[in-house]
Amino acid sequence: MHGDDTAPMAPAGKSRGYFAIGAERISKQLNLGNLVRSAHAFGASFVFTIGAHYSALEARSDTSKAPQHVPLYHWDTPGDMALPQGCRLVGVELTEDAVELPSFRHPLQAAYILGPERGELSAEILQACDHVVKIPTAFCINVAMAGAIVMYDRVRSLGRFAPRPLSEGAPPEPPEQHVHGAPKMR
Repeated sequence: MHGDDTAPMAPAGKSRGYFAIGAERISKQLNLGNLVRSAHAFGASFVFTIGAHYSALEARSDTSKAPQHVPLYHWDTPGDMALPQGCRLVGVELTEDAVELPSFRHPLQAAYILGPERGELSAEILQACDHVVKIPTAFCINVAMAGAIVMYDRVRSLGRFAPRPLSEGAPPEPPEQHVHGAPKMR
């Protein structure tokens, strides 16, 4: 798929709710550019940074022209961060008590935050997080790659996709049709 200046169609299996993704103290243009581009591709509502290094803020998102389609917020400190009401902050960090990503139930309204290229999420951010997850890897991976994995996992787990076939290479069955129930009276 070649990029142009039009907004992409929503990802297949689009789910309800919304999500954002960001990074604390990111310092490399390429990483921020790739994170923004991936966020655009996965249908993020916005992207953000906290305490980003000035050089990272010059990031470009390549052919998708993501900044024309996805809002990008830059906050200087964790205290400046302003998430929408009801949005859950989910830290992505290799900590002992973090939930492994494949076992995590994503909040319907979430903002995911990744740490800097050479470091960890600050104690202030970790304290603000409603949840902390880790990608089950042997060691840290690139910030932009980690963000793409988290967004893929969210889309995969909250989207409407056909179940995986039981045998390798078998064609997937179509997703089950949504059944509308009777109105619920409250």
